[in-house]
Amino acid sequence: MSSSALAKPQMCGLLAKHLRFHIVRTVIVSLGVAAFYKFAVAEPRKKAYADFYRTYDSMKDFEEMRKAGIFQSAK
Repeated sequence: MSSSALAKPQMCGLLAKHLRFHIVRTVIVSLGVAAFYKFAVAEPRKKAYADFYRTYDSMKDFEEMRKAGIFQSAK
């Protein structure tokens, strides 16, 4: 068994190398998750709210609730 057969362990700069790798990977994953959330959740939600409020009549809704007796102070 000679000592040249085994590779020397890298000690100098090992922490910096691992931190660099994990920080880059974390940034890429977080950007991917943010893009997924924007296009899979936020945009459809914004479109649904826009579609709902495009035809929403608050006075008609108020009158229906008043006739149903929901409000105690409105006659």
